[in-house]
Amino acid sequence: MDLRTAHDRARDVFDRAAHRVTDWTAPTPCADWSTRDLVNHLVSEQLWVPHLVGGETVEQVGDRYDGDLLGADPLDAWTAASAVSRLAWDGVPDELPVHLSHATVPAREYRWQMTLDLAVHGWDLATATGHDPGIGDDLAQALHAEFADQVADWVEAGIFAPPVPVPDAAGPLARLVALLGRDPGWRPSR
Repeated sequence: MDLRTAHDRARDVFDRAAHRVTDWTAPTPCADWSTRDLVNHLVSEQLWVPHLVGGETVEQVGDRYDGDLLGADPLDAWTAASAVSRLAWDGVPDELPVHLSHATVPAREYRWQMTLDLAVHGWDLATATGHDPGIGDDLAQALHAEFADQVADWVEAGIFAPPVPVPDAAGPLARLVALLGRDPGWRPSR
């Protein structure tokens, strides 16, 4: 799958999920994060994009996107941050150096990471609200193929929980979320 298409689809997954939240304190499959915490995390990530693709370092951005970025209207905060990020990505060449906290990487790698985060947290949010995330097998397969070899390092760094075992017959989406330490069968408690 083309990276730009994957990124746009993953952003749409998260956007649809965010628009379905009615309880901003509800738990999510992402341990220790409520729906509000999860959206705040993605708002922060989207606001970082213009700085990082613009050549700034993590140190230059500093802590300006720490804390609560949602205010009284979480959905409005998400919509604005998503628009800022989308605009910043326009025309960014794949090989542009981007200074992340762990290394300087090509923009292509950073964009894939952002795509994964949007998709998996879109799944978290949609699952928390009892909706189908609409990720689709092709996006799930593309993300799994792109990141399967990196997960062990992320688990060791504490970024994701260890992979969850799934049956051999599990579909692409279940394999992806399980790879990232989520129980594909997680449901909100009622």
